[in-house]
Amino acid sequence: MALVIGLGTIDIRHVSVLASAQQKAETTEVKIDNFSFGPGTLTVPAGTTVTWINRDDIPHTVVSTEGVFKSKVLDTDEKFSFTFSKAGTYPYFCSIHPKMTGKVIVQ
Repeated sequence: MALVIGLGTIDIRHVSVLASAQQKAETTEVKIDNFSFGPGTLTVPAGTTVTWINRDDIPHTVVSTEGVFKSKVLDTDEKFSFTFSKAGTYPYFCSIHPKMTGKVIVQ
């Protein structure tokens, strides 16, 4: 299908496919509060963006144990986001408080 505009045409088949793909992308939030990640284990489909937000009064980080992602030091209300494109299990921790751990499972 093509749409005629002025002197040119636009193939709108590709536009609708792109819009559908963008609508399927998900965003999920993990709260950092009281020296813990909540939820501690999160299961998401591939393509999901996970956003961690620090709700504690002290700084924290979000660091993959396998080096896949690493945030800067997050002060209160600061955020860090990462998009998980591949299936797998992604354990992470706070480098300032190593007993704080979490895991993202991507299907």
